[in-house]
Amino acid sequence: MARRVFFSFHFERDNWRAGQIRNSWVTKPDRESAGFWDAAEWEEVKRKNDDAIKQWIRKQMEGSTVTVVLIGAETASRPYVQYEIQHSWDRKNGLIGVYIQNQKDQNQRTDVKGEDPFVKLGWSGFKTYDWVNDSGYANLGDWVEAAYQRAQQRKS
Repeated sequence: MARRVFFSFHFERDNWRAGQIRNSWVTKPDRESAGFWDAAEWEEVKRKNDDAIKQWIRKQMEGSTVTVVLIGAETASRPYVQYEIQHSWDRKNGLIGVYIQNQKDQNQRTDVKGEDPFVKLGWSGFKTYDWVNDSGYANLGDWVEAAYQRAQQRKS
């Protein structure tokens, strides 16, 4: 069964790389074979106050079962990413991290590896993968399913 995924990432810096990953299911025959589909609307929330942004995040997460944190160079230090991780935990979503620094941007450049946002929050035991080195295109659906199953065990 395909899981509904919320993708968390640093919009300004990683939008291109995140878009490539978020849309990777589109080239699969169907959502079931991809193993996931993106829960968030593809739009930027511009110049809203803190409460409005958090409300928008909570609305985007509705119905999601797994949160994939796309880890770029500055992701771990972004307050809204930290909020999204905490809210995902509170919702009992599955959580995984995917490093995206090796995914080329629109100028065919890679980036520096960012800090693990789970470790930055003082958390441990969360699975992280590298989109390029761990064949994310082929494996993201399996990673999402495994995160979902771990979350189900936490609910028991």
